[in-house]
Amino acid sequence: MAISKKFLWGGSISAAQCEGAWNEGGKSPVQVDYGDAGSTKDRRWIHYINADGTRGKMRQFDHLPKGAKYQLFDDIRYTNHLGIDFYHRYKEDIALFAEMGFTTFNTTISWARIYPHGIEGGINQEGVEFYRNVFLECKKYHIDPIITLYKYDEPVYFEETYGGWTNREMIHQFVEFAKTCFNEYKDLVNKWLTFNEINILLQFSGNQGKQAAFEMLHNQMVAAALAVKAAHEIDQNLSVGCMIAGFCSYPYTCDPKDVLANYKAFQNSFSYCADTMVRGYYPSYAKRIWQENNVELEISDEDQKILFEGKSDFLAFSYYLSSVITTHKDGETIQGAGMPVSIKNPYLKASQWGWQIDATGYEYFLNILNDRYQVPLFDVENGLGAYDQLDEDGHIHDDYRIDYHRQHLKSLMKAREEGVNIFGYTSWAPIDLVSFTTGQMDKRYGFIYVNYNDKGEGDLKRLRKDSFYWYAKAIKSGGRDLD
Repeated sequence: MAISKKFLWGGSISAAQCEGAWNEGGKSPVQVDYGDAGSTKDRRWIHYINADGTRGKMRQFDHLPKGAKYQLFDDIRYTNHLGIDFYHRYKEDIALFAEMGFTTFNTTISWARIYPHGIEGGINQEGVEFYRNVFLECKKYHIDPIITLYKYDEPVYFEETYGGWTNREMIHQFVEFAKTCFNEYKDLVNKWLTFNEINILLQFSGNQGKQAAFEMLHNQMVAAALAVKAAHEIDQNLSVGCMIAGFCSYPYTCDPKDVLANYKAFQNSFSYCADTMVRGYYPSYAKRIWQENNVELEISDEDQKILFEGKSDFLAFSYYLSSVITTHKDGETIQGAGMPVSIKNPYLKASQWGWQIDATGYEYFLNILNDRYQVPLFDVENGLGAYDQLDEDGHIHDDYRIDYHRQHLKSLMKAREEGVNIFGYTSWAPIDLVSFTTGQMDKRYGFIYVNYNDKGEGDLKRLRKDSFYWYAKAIKSGGRDLD
């Protein structure tokens, strides 16, 4: 397997949040192409028109009401349509990544660019060549990419035709998409991720209900396992990992009930998926989770065989924050946009979006994953969303972002020194992009400023923030110079 022996440094973006060109190059629409921009306190809305002609809106991951169709309206700005125009500017952006010293780079391949209308609609060669050119550009700068196949952006065609992931036909569709990518790019990409933050489905079950959410998740995990098997058959040098959203939490008190509730929260939110995809079978506590959610899953012997034979080669994850769990009714609550309700941790500060910042929790989380799974780890997402101020002289002084990454990288380096088997780190996101949860441009993560805002104002010019130079120094020193 092509797990790197040398620690990989880089950054992570996604097709839907960066590329733009939503209806160019043969691409078909995805759900977020009908999404607006939310706010610091609210997620974005997806817009549609009902069968009777009235307008409607729903949350991302929801399903259309019967007879409704996705619809664009003139009074709404759809931030993903342009993104940051990576589709046309990828050479400029990758050159900036190389200037920072990236040795790896994570992005997604938009399914809607490769198979705009499913297998039955055929391969879109223009989309295939676009990603080949992106990966060739990475190779030019000796950047070894790690590529994600899916980040909630299947073509709308699949929802309209098959009803989405509750239909097992989606397994076949995904595996064929994955095989195409493995075959087309095996000489340029040898590290892959199947589903980005696959456990998010349980958090955002939406109007589909828990039964449908667990069915969809099962089908996705089966599809991921089949993709792992396919990759190994195509080329033994290909490594395929799973990617789980990192939910790190603590008990609010030393009440044993709080301690038990916190451990069950970890099982519910993280290890249910990670255990299944890394170990190759559903954990024993899955029965408790199904019972608590009134869910009955039909898991065939064949599915169990597939899950075991298609175990992930490594465990990738995201980490942004920690939360607090309690069975008590006291304690001030806090909820960031797109995040579950948590008890406020009095020992931590929160971001402008209400995410509780916890670098010590990062070290704690890394050790838990290393001890529990005994496979190589890769951190795909870690970063701070904030409002940035562009000075009149064109500078962005983002000391708060430097401090966030400094503290987290100190924890990472300490964990590595103590034996945690992690082989790479890609910050989210090295360049400003459209926020996944809120659809905003003004929520900025990047070391590179993109001159564009929620109102659609700006020329998309790329500017180096103070953090750009800091991260370049951190990478050059191998994580030793973080001041």
